[in-house]
Amino acid sequence: MPSPTYELYYWPGIQGRGEFVRLVLEDAGADYVDIGRQPGGDKRIMAALKGELAPFVFAPPFLRCGDLILAQTANITRFLGERHDLAPADEAGRLAAATIALTIADLVDEVHDTHHPISVADVYEHQRDAAAQRSRTFRDKRLPRFLGYLERTLAANGDWLAGTAASYVDLAAFQIVEGLRYAFRHAFAKQQCPKLVALRDRVAARPRLAAYLASDRRLPFNEHGIFRRYPELDPE
Repeated sequence: MPSPTYELYYWPGIQGRGEFVRLVLEDAGADYVDIGRQPGGDKRIMAALKGELAPFVFAPPFLRCGDLILAQTANITRFLGERHDLAPADEAGRLAAATIALTIADLVDEVHDTHHPISVADVYEHQRDAAAQRSRTFRDKRLPRFLGYLERTLAANGDWLAGTAASYVDLAAFQIVEGLRYAFRHAFAKQQCPKLVALRDRVAARPRLAAYLASDRRLPFNEHGIFRRYPELDPE
């Protein structure tokens, strides 16, 4: 039976956490509808937030697959990866991939908190001083630790982060490199992570993903998503 058409619920106009899901859908060649970019999509997302899809969903992204409803980025990408041959085949490999995906999710949260260290309900401009302090710690201590972890994992496993072929966690690592090169280009340039950069290049060369990256479906980074370019938070 053919795979159903997936419905991705995420905010329009930004990459955000939804982009990690889009990358897997695109690389898998899966049919999907990006609900937020459809007419009336914002109303459908708000209805989902009120429990229309399922009572347990909290915040986008959500994914609908037939009668299945999934939330949380790492959970969704694992589901898609295992369903579309973008995950290790053995249990140990699948668990390792899930562990890496959850660690990357932690990194994404820390990137977000560099520009919203006090409250997500308030604008960046009202928390600049705290953001400067948080970003300094992120650049000096947290970023090297996370990237060092990914670099060591690649050194131990080979070309890919988990298993012997590309998986959803490699696509997530690609997005991390792209986002950091946008938001923290100076800090990222100082890191020693050649294996991670090489992984990024291998992922970018995958035919379906390359076509997506060159299309207008791939939105540019901007100062409304997770990866934001504030020069004062990333001095040379």
